[in-house]
Amino acid sequence: MLPSPSQPLTRRSSPVALDFQATTPCAPEVLEAMEPWWQQHWGNPSSRQHRLGLTAAAAVSDARERLAACLKVDPIQVVFTSGATEANNLALLGHARAMAEQTGHRGHLISVSSEHHAVLDPLQQLRREGFRLTLLEPGRDGLLKPAQLEEALQPDTLLVSVMAANNEIGVLQPLKELAAICQAHGVRLHSDAAQAFGHLPFHPTSLGVELASLSGHKLYGPKGIGALVMREGLPLQPLVFGGGQEQSLRPGTLPVPLIVGLARAAELALSDQEDRRIRLESLRNRLWQELQDQVGDVQLNGALEPRLPHNLNITVEGVNGNRLQQALRSRLLCSSGSACSAGTPSHVLQAIGRSQEQANASLRLSLGRPTQRDDIDAAIELISEVVGQMRQNA
Repeated sequence: MLPSPSQPLTRRSSPVALDFQATTPCAPEVLEAMEPWWQQHWGNPSSRQHRLGLTAAAAVSDARERLAACLKVDPIQVVFTSGATEANNLALLGHARAMAEQTGHRGHLISVSSEHHAVLDPLQQLRREGFRLTLLEPGRDGLLKPAQLEEALQPDTLLVSVMAANNEIGVLQPLKELAAICQAHGVRLHSDAAQAFGHLPFHPTSLGVELASLSGHKLYGPKGIGALVMREGLPLQPLVFGGGQEQSLRPGTLPVPLIVGLARAAELALSDQEDRRIRLESLRNRLWQELQDQVGDVQLNGALEPRLPHNLNITVEGVNGNRLQQALRSRLLCSSGSACSAGTPSHVLQAIGRSQEQANASLRLSLGRPTQRDDIDAAIELISEVVGQMRQNA
C-alpha cells in the first residue's frame, strides 16, 4: 500500500527521472561505438586521398547501411542531419519549394495543430512565402480522423505532415490510413517520427510515408544527429549550400562519431524494443491507475490507446499549475509540455480542448530504460503528497 497524502514523503537521494521524451541518456554501447572516431580515427570522410579519410568514409557508409536496415529502406534514402528539427525543415521547405519551382505554383499544405513547432514553424514560413496552409484540429483524444484529411484535400495539395507519435500526449496517429489517402490523390506524406522510431516498429515504406524525420537523442543515442528518410527521386531543395555531401542536400563535414552512434543506438533500440514496450507499458499503467486512486480528480490527456508505451500526460484538477511545477521541480524530473516550449502553456493540450489553466496544471510523465518499479512508486507518493497539500491549502 502507498502512504496516504498526510504521511511524510520518504526523501530520495536523487530526483525521480520521468522526462525521457525530452531526451535520453546515451547508452554505454553507443559511447563505446563512438569512442574511436573522436581521436584514433579522426579523418574527414570527404578526404578520399588517404587512409584516415577512407576509413571515416567507410564508417559513414556502414552506419548508413545499418540505420537503413533498421528502417527497411535503401541506404541512399537516408540523409544525415543535425536532428529531427533540421530534417523537418529540409523535408517541408525543401519539397514545397522544389515543387513550386517545378510547377510555377505555390500550392496547398496540410498539417495538424498539435504538431511539434519544428513542423508548425517551417509550415508558417511557407505560408509567408505564398503557400496556403490548413491546420486540422485533432479530436479530444488527440487523434486525427482520416475523413478529416480527405475533406481537407484540395486539387493543388502537394504535402501533408502528420507526426507518428505526439511528443506531449504520446498518441499514435493512423499513418497507414492517412498515407493511403495521400497516395490516392498524388500527395506526399511527411511524418516527424522522432518520438516513435526506436520505441515502436516504424518502417516508412510499408506505412506509405515518403519523408520521415528521425532524432538520435530520443532513442539513447547522441545529441546533434538525426536523419531525413526520403523516397528516392523525390524533388527536394537544400536549405544550405557549400558542398556536395549527403547528395548535395545537406552540405558540411559529416560528424562521423555521431553518425556511428546513431546507427548503434537504432540497432540497440530494435533489439530490446518489444521487451521494453511491455515493461514500460506495465509501469505506465500502474502509474496511471495509482494516480487516479491516490490523487483523484486527474484527467488523462489523449487516448490511452493507441499511445506510446512510455508516455502518460495528465491534468491535475484543483491546483495552480505554476505552484505544482515549483513544488515538484527539485524531486521529480518531468514536464508540463514540450521541452522546447519555454514554459508557455502547451499548444497541444489546448488543441485537444484543455484551457490554459488546465494546460499549466498538466504533467508529462515519460518513462525510459532506467525506470524501475520503485521510481514509479516514488513518483506516485510524491505527486500524491504535493497535490494533497495544495488542495488542503487552497
